[in-house]
Amino acid sequence: MNTEPKPHRAGFVSIIGKPNVGKSTLMNALMGERLSIVTSKAQTTRHRILGILNGDDFQLVYSDTPGIIQPKYELHSAMMSFVYSSLEDADVVLFVTDIYEKHDEEPVVERLRKMQDTPIFLLVNKIDQADQAEVEAKVAYWEEHLPNATRVLPISALEKFGTGELLDLILAKLPIHPPYYPKDELTDKPERFFAAEMIREKIFKLYKKEVPYSCEVGIEEFKEEDDIIRMRATIYVERSSQKGIIIGKGGEALKKVGTWAREEMEKFFLKKVFLEIHVKVNENWRTDPKALSRFGYQ
Repeated sequence: MNTEPKPHRAGFVSIIGKPNVGKSTLMNALMGERLSIVTSKAQTTRHRILGILNGDDFQLVYSDTPGIIQPKYELHSAMMSFVYSSLEDADVVLFVTDIYEKHDEEPVVERLRKMQDTPIFLLVNKIDQADQAEVEAKVAYWEEHLPNATRVLPISALEKFGTGELLDLILAKLPIHPPYYPKDELTDKPERFFAAEMIREKIFKLYKKEVPYSCEVGIEEFKEEDDIIRMRATIYVERSSQKGIIIGKGGEALKKVGTWAREEMEKFFLKKVFLEIHVKVNENWRTDPKALSRFGYQ
């Protein structure tokens, strides 16, 4: 009887695709943890977020990346740099499309065609919203247009359909390698980052039009005690008029953001949270290199 332990596999798995195709939902499903914020609005993810999935004989390091867009200003350029850096060190690429996506030739598709040595799983997401003929047509399209893809897989990240098979396929392609991170780590991001992301998610869900895209969140104070976390956060906006919208009449809108975010944080940190939020104007921060650097984009 062979009792030799399995060789340990470890590697980086880059999740890329256009905005709103379900990349963050997929990573949360694969991780079994809610690390990436998810909203119905495009361009919600701004950073490269690592999710570290550990087993006895493997370590998978997922990268959830911003949606692929044509940059309009410095923030977009920084977001796209996260996408392309994740491709450079990827051992496996998950290219996520969905059943609705229009097929226009993009630089990233051309780049994927040139990645002959990296396993690429092309995932047609949201198949729970389509019939069989539509799914088959999408699969056939991508098998023709990205012929170097290792597999084209129909999935539903929301319903977790196909994600178990996907995990097995990824593990089979990982190189034999010791773990890159301690086995008890879940992500490379600090707790402050996730606190800020939870507030930003509530802003996306509560406010309309351009306002959420003009907001950034900073955690100015994070004090963890035995039974409570005390936190002070600032929501930065680009214009004074946006500050009024965020606060709302009698402060009601801001209060709602704080309540929703605090409830989410208490589930995530498994502790009581005291959350204080202020709103400040940082004019045109999305085009200001100094502000972008302070917010972690450079």
